[in-house]
Amino acid sequence: MTIIIIEDEVKTAKALGQLILSIRPDTQILSYIQSIDGAVSYLSENDQPDLIFMDIQLADGLCFEIFKNVEVLSPVIFCTAFDDYAIEAFKSNGIDYVLKPFSRESIAQAITKAAELKNFFQRNKKMMPDFEYLLTRTGENKGKSSFLVFKNNKYQTVLTENIALFYIKNETPTIMCFDRTEYQITQSLDEVHKLLSQTQFFRINRQYLVNFAAIREAEHYFSRKLIIKLTIPTEEKLLVGKEKATAFLSWLENR
Repeated sequence: MTIIIIEDEVKTAKALGQLILSIRPDTQILSYIQSIDGAVSYLSENDQPDLIFMDIQLADGLCFEIFKNVEVLSPVIFCTAFDDYAIEAFKSNGIDYVLKPFSRESIAQAITKAAELKNFFQRNKKMMPDFEYLLTRTGENKGKSSFLVFKNNKYQTVLTENIALFYIKNETPTIMCFDRTEYQITQSLDEVHKLLSQTQFFRINRQYLVNFAAIREAEHYFSRKLIIKLTIPTEEKLLVGKEKATAFLSWLENR
């Protein structure tokens, strides 16, 4: 099992590492990371580990900023002195929540839980998606089926299945349908993303949310990026950054 530890207190991180190795001597601790920026850089540039131990309150902010800046596919065990963030933790790949000061027993139980979950889904892989894919989609629903829009002094509903993409046009969130009709909306892309099916739509970058049905093909681009071509034309090139490229391809495949 490969692990990274994200913890801003060096002594605590090392102590946790030693405790993990005493419980699972075959574990390989790939890195000790102290900050949000360090975590984003590591996860963007390296293969993701089997498991992450992560403190919630880091020196440069709350760890949830990491998930906003890079796709985290590994399951996460959160270690913290506070229980105020439990709900948000379990929305961020969390499979366990260990309060400090942690004990050998609590860490051992968390590691066992991670191993048992992975083994279960490997045994049932014909019936289930892979472990990392499932974890990133825990609690997923079918998503919002329509959006209320206002155009030409009239309110009307647009079925989500008819929407090719959501994007920012002239600093305004906008719907583009497959027939190329456009509607401005009041919700931000962040808000829209939360309302949509994560199976059907992917946030390829900060400007675009794309429907799977609108994607014609994806090609490799410079600097390990991907360029996405849709079934309808767009004014700009649709690029997926290297930090999201692997997750995007996994999303295309695991359907």
